Amino acid sequence: MKFLRNLLATILGVFIAIFILFMVFAAIGSAFSKKDKAIVKGNSVLELNLENKIMDDYSVASPFAEFLDEKSKVMSLHKILTAIENAKTDDKIKGISIKTLGINAGMAQTQAIRDKLLEFKESGKFITAYAEYYSQKNYYLSSVADSIYVNPVGGVDLKGLGAELLFFKDFEDKYGMKMEVIRHGKYKSAVEPFIANKISDANREQMTELLQSIWSEYKDDIAASRNKTVAEIDTIADNLLGRNAKLAVKNNLVNKSIYLDEYESLLKNALNIKEDKKLNTVSIADYIKSGKGRVKSTAKDRIAVVYAQGEIKYGEGDETYIGQEKIIKALRKAVKDKKVKAIVLRINSPGGSGLASDMIWRELELTKKEKPLVVSMGNYAASGGYYIACNSDKIFAEPTTVTGSIGVFGIIPNFSKFADRIGVNAEQVTTNKQSLGYSVFEPMTEQFYKVTEEGIEDFYETFLERVANGRKMTKEQVNEIAQGRVWTGKQAKEIGLVDELGTLDDAVAYAAEKANISEYKVKNYPRYKKNFEDAFSKMPFMKVNTESIIKNEIGTENYTIYKNIKAFSELKGIQARLPFMMEIK
Repeated sequence: MKFLRNLLATILGVFIAIFILFMVFAAIGSAFSKKDKAIVKGNSVLELNLENKIMDDYSVASPFAEFLDEKSKVMSLHKILTAIENAKTDDKIKGISIKTLGINAGMAQTQAIRDKLLEFKESGKFITAYAEYYSQKNYYLSSVADSIYVNPVGGVDLKGLGAELLFFKDFEDKYGMKMEVIRHGKYKSAVEPFIANKISDANREQMTELLQSIWSEYKDDIAASRNKTVAEIDTIADNLLGRNAKLAVKNNLVNKSIYLDEYESLLKNALNIKEDKKLNTVSIADYIKSGKGRVKSTAKDRIAVVYAQGEIKYGEGDETYIGQEKIIKALRKAVKDKKVKAIVLRINSPGGSGLASDMIWRELELTKKEKPLVVSMGNYAASGGYYIACNSDKIFAEPTTVTGSIGVFGIIPNFSKFADRIGVNAEQVTTNKQSLGYSVFEPMTEQFYKVTEEGIEDFYETFLERVANGRKMTKEQVNEIAQGRVWTGKQAKEIGLVDELGTLDDAVAYAAEKANISEYKVKNYPRYKKNFEDAFSKMPFMKVNTESIIKNEIGTENYTIYKNIKAFSELKGIQARLPFMMEIK
């Protein structure tokens, strides 16, 4: 007994010591953060580094956020765009230098930043770009610059778009693990990897057209900025004519191949700074910290922007996934706020839970009876993401937004053959025929399949009705363009799923017009709060990086397979989500 008391006292003492140590570090971190407030000096260059994860919005109130350096790991798209807009009229900023190893953002987000940079150029200030080596997305963004430079041993990876899909049917057969699939929509191919060992003609068709539509945006924008034809861009991509610095210069993808110190000298020259003097640069992250990531306004009226980003899951929701509870609460707050005159729902989601999607849809129906409701689509607004968009007053999408995917599926793991092989036998005891429901250790019964299929078909019909009513179409018209097929925003506008091609700013401006206001502030919803337990769990000594451990043990390619199977095995209920898992290369 004495031993247990001593053990408990020791454990308690350790936790108290860790807590005190944590608080001391937090205080030190807070003190340093106050001293390190970003200061923008005169005659500066704004440096665009986009390697950190970019989300449409990141509004997380967390204790010790500064100490844990959480905010520096994630950047808000709307703050980046606002900062670039503010730099246009900031006398201290003379130009922008795009200098980033990569861009941790989706295509629609990247295109939005590029479009804002085009607007920046109208101020007469310069934009230059430098990279040791340009990835395709980085080059797409950087092509907006007046001059582009690359390291002499670097190059430009301009090669067109490709997608790779993994299929697990043979793997399932080999090990006796099976995913039971029920779906509606010939293009609803999210489940295809588990029921086939190669891509279907329908899926190849939709993916080819999707990639071609996105690639056309790449080509058109790059060609316009580099004074080339679209055909020339295709020729360069087909023959990899930017694969080294010499070819990149020869084919006018870049202006010159130089080293970083030479690039800095060019910037000094542009600012009339002597070679032996320091070049003043401010990162986009620090520029935002200085207060330039927000719009200053004294207007009383407000437009609410409700951010719905991530997969749709039944539950509360946080900054990484959409839960109906947080979104519904945010919508109700915006409706009750008398200063809010209109609401914009910003969607960046591949879809997810059908139940949660419908609950959000219902709240949006109630919302638009009170105030104008406009939707802005980001990288994705597919399946469940489109489900919650379809009943708004107007839908804006980026040209490269992946949307549509009007279809549903259910996927249920079954390990009966695997259990037989390893000698595991499951026995059931029940009071009624359906008491147990479904067991992963027994083959799926015909009755269970029929009941589940009925649920899938019912939800698909509901999906068609929601879209038909929201888009002023017949169910037959919607069914023609549904079947789980995905479209880009550009294609979606042509077939009536989207009203306008435009940015979040365009959607906000339209919402203000609908509300008959000319001066307004934008208020973002929802705000997420992390308690002490959440913050404490982020400490390096409080967590184990299981992802890295597994990846190191089984290899990157095998880990990708494991992660895909694990993600689908965790799905619950009817799913309305993007119809494929793919990596665009």
